[in-house]
Amino acid sequence: MKLASLQKWMQAVVVHPGDTRTALRSKDASRHLPASGLESVLLPSKTLSASDRIGVYQQMYPLRMRDALSSDYPALEHFLGDRFADLVTAYTQAHPSRRYTLNRLGDAVPAWLGRQRRLKPRAFLKDLARLEFAVTAAFDAPQADPIRIEDLEGLEPERLGRSVLVTSPSLRLVALEWNANAYLDSWRDENHRHPRPRRARAFSVVVRRDYSVFRFEVTEAAFALLGDLQAGLTINDVAGRALARRGSRAASPEDFSQWFQRWTGEGLFCAVRASRRRVR
Repeated sequence: MKLASLQKWMQAVVVHPGDTRTALRSKDASRHLPASGLESVLLPSKTLSASDRIGVYQQMYPLRMRDALSSDYPALEHFLGDRFADLVTAYTQAHPSRRYTLNRLGDAVPAWLGRQRRLKPRAFLKDLARLEFAVTAAFDAPQADPIRIEDLEGLEPERLGRSVLVTSPSLRLVALEWNANAYLDSWRDENHRHPRPRRARAFSVVVRRDYSVFRFEVTEAAFALLGDLQAGLTINDVAGRALARRGSRAASPEDFSQWFQRWTGEGLFCAVRASRRRVR
């Protein structure tokens, strides 16, 4: 019996929580691996049959999936309370784990929440999930040593202008329409002084330094400029686009020195490299 058959069988058992023998008789499970063939790929122990061993796994795995989602979305769990269990059940039915690790189980939660009608307020929950996912993604991103402000000051202005300021692999930019930042800041409050969901446009920057993830808000103009840097544009191009914008997205020459000095200190950049674009 192929290992792939056993994997499909186990997946079918998890999707049908309940007594193991009932799951064994289910159409989905038996299609992949009949109960009679289970012991050909999974040995019994001294005290448990192969079916019983699968039963232990069946009861444990949903709890592990909840723990994984709770770890990635603690503020979302806190806001939903008892409803979080319903979220776990519905989400994992739509997005069952198909990898050897549960680290990526919750990747689709923000997009999935945006399609739900029963969980409200839907837009706030989606923004909160997007922000928490950014924190998780930043923490799991590859490590890169940040550059220092002295590294930039030592470059000639013309050369620096033609260069690309490489952003940290952990950098995440999250534009929000609801007060998810404020709620995420408050979810550990023992007095439960949490803000109520309300519309509040904000632009959040998430980055990891060493083993800690930091969040801070920036203006819309700064957010747009950071997006251009993350896209790999040269500093000259980034500055030109920032100065050409209008309204709340517009930047002034005075902004650049302040922003770049702060962002370098925050560890947002990891290298300065020459542009790969061909000069015509």
